Amino acid sequence: MSIPEPEHRGTASVGSAYYPMFVAVFTALVIISNVTATKGVAFGPIITDGGFIVFPLTYVIGDVLSEVYGFKAARRAILLGFAMNALAALAFWVTVYLPAADFYTNQEHFENVVGAYTQLIVAGLAGFLVGQTINAWVVVAIKQRTKEKHLWARLIGSTFAGQLGDTLVFCAIAAGAIGISTFGDFVTYTALGWFYKTAVEVIMLPVTYRVIAFVKRSEPTYQVAV
Repeated sequence: MSIPEPEHRGTASVGSAYYPMFVAVFTALVIISNVTATKGVAFGPIITDGGFIVFPLTYVIGDVLSEVYGFKAARRAILLGFAMNALAALAFWVTVYLPAADFYTNQEHFENVVGAYTQLIVAGLAGFLVGQTINAWVVVAIKQRTKEKHLWARLIGSTFAGQLGDTLVFCAIAAGAIGISTFGDFVTYTALGWFYKTAVEVIMLPVTYRVIAFVKRSEPTYQVAV
């Protein structure tokens, strides 16, 4: 996958108050979603995991970063999120092997959660890198052709492609961690994950539009793509 060539217009500098704020929220949402994903969830025949609560929001922020700051800035946020998740997994494993206090009775449960979290971290990071990179690349690649027009096409197109890559990679690795053992359940888990995360982003389009418009107006270094 080639990286779109940088443009002099159509992006803002990362040296502002907004960029680190978005990166911080982005990273926090990824860590939260990986922790909540350790629990398999079933709504009747519908099988998913707890990550469904906040994970789709990472793609909303990813779209804002890509649209306003460009591919390299979005990739920087993705790599930072990757590093912080790896640090979280390391901290959890160190905690597992620390001597437990006499009054602490949840060592086995903690180990089970950390074990599942580690597998989900691997799945999440693999899917995260694939999906977010595709998402950012598609936003920037389409923007080079449409400039400031057709924002909806950039957001929806990147969502369909990025979420598909993310979900396929994540579910293939994570299914065993939450107890999915049959092919039928795996197909349901994967298809539902992709549909749900894509639907949330489509529903969130009006909010994403307003956030992007606000940041573009507020960023003194943003230059309209022409």
